[in-house]
Amino acid sequence: MPRILHAVALCLCAALAACTVPATSGDAAPRDPAARAPPSMSRPLPANRVREAPAIDYSCKADTDCTVKNVGNCCGEMPACVNKDSPADPAAVQSQCAKDGRMGACGFRAISSCSCSAGRCGPAEASLPSPPRLKVTP
Repeated sequence: MPRILHAVALCLCAALAACTVPATSGDAAPRDPAARAPPSMSRPLPANRVREAPAIDYSCKADTDCTVKNVGNCCGEMPACVNKDSPADPAAVQSQCAKDGRMGACGFRAISSCSCSAGRCGPAEASLPSPPRLKVTP
């Protein structure tokens, strides 16, 4: 019987030794997670690209040269009477506002038609008396 006990004790000791963590050498990584070096960084994030807002053309020679377009502002939508061929990029305007940290006055008059007066597009007299529409942004 003592041989069996010796065999069982030997097996238990072998199993116990297999479950223990081996001693570390000086080259091994430290056990403390805070002591580990941070992982190497990948490429940095790309710089935010801000599109330049196009120059708005308000010039005209006749009423037919003018139209209502959303030219945008720091608050969002902003209808204006501009030259029918003028570029408008409301998203670029908002992007520029965000980059510069600017805010805008929200709200605008509803423009139903445009006219040419003294070489500049503007709201037609009939559309001026309408009350302003307010837009609430968070």
